[in-house]
Amino acid sequence: MMIHLTGTVSKIKILNYSQQPLVRFTLQTNESIVNCLISLHSLTFLADVEETMRLSITGLYNARNQFVVRAYTVLGKTKIMYEFEHSRYPKKAGTI
Repeated sequence: MMIHLTGTVSKIKILNYSQQPLVRFTLQTNESIVNCLISLHSLTFLADVEETMRLSITGLYNARNQFVVRAYTVLGKTKIMYEFEHSRYPKKAGTI
């Protein structure tokens, strides 16, 4: 059965550099601090999420009591959205 958690992200670290990197992060929920691993969508995760962002995750605990993330959702704006809105380059006018 999948478990659903919501909290604030901290301590993002890449553990394994490969075609599909293994990323570790900590999720601070109202009740506890959860050590999380993500590999399935790790490149997208690194582009979307930075520390102090609110996140909703779904997954399972492994034998080492680490939460293995299967899916995630950023609550609010992603890092890419924020950088695009605050870009120093002017917005492109409508296409012809």
